[in-house]
Amino acid sequence: MIDLSHQTPFASGYNRHCYQHPDAPDRCLKVIRPENIEARYQRQTPLKKLLGKSRINDNKQEQLAHQQSAIVSLIRQGQESHVWQHLPRFYGETETSLGAANESELLLDEHGNPAPTLESHLQKYGFDAPIQAAVQRLCKWLEKTGILTRNLLPHNLVIAQRNNQPELFLVDGLGAPGAQNMLAAIPVWRRRYIERRIRRFYKRIAWELGDRQQAWEEFQRL
Repeated sequence: MIDLSHQTPFASGYNRHCYQHPDAPDRCLKVIRPENIEARYQRQTPLKKLLGKSRINDNKQEQLAHQQSAIVSLIRQGQESHVWQHLPRFYGETETSLGAANESELLLDEHGNPAPTLESHLQKYGFDAPIQAAVQRLCKWLEKTGILTRNLLPHNLVIAQRNNQPELFLVDGLGAPGAQNMLAAIPVWRRRYIERRIRRFYKRIAWELGDRQQAWEEFQRL
């Protein structure tokens, strides 16, 4: 068991804390925040409660997302390297003193610190040419591999240097809701789903670069 009792998370979301592995600094441990899972569950309608808590457990959903057909197919075909072009390597579940954690590659900058997010880059430098090219490569990768994601959000993408150029890696938001995963067996549906995610991604970048006077929920509907 990995002891995290003396560790401080380097990042936290509403549902998970992210820790640097104490014995392997190039790995990340994502630990569920059970109090928030319970709070989310209690807000569900009675019908949705019948579906259980695993559907709102981000670690369980992330594990399922790595089992999606596009990823499994690429690995079976000996093309595993294509999977990790824009995803951190995933090592599965491991036990920690804070409960079960999802263990994955921790993307680092040149100083050994967690790599910056696309969100922070946009705030500091705008949508500059190197990052525009990185976004284009990410989108082409999605189209080529057919890997399904949820909405692509800048705070869920980090920037790491690969072959002397910045590349985007999706550290959260892999996969799609259950019904979409089943429909993904239809090639035309899969292509259109990915195209919608890409269009919404560019729209989100435009919103991030604006004054944000309008809520994202309203902006995305324009």
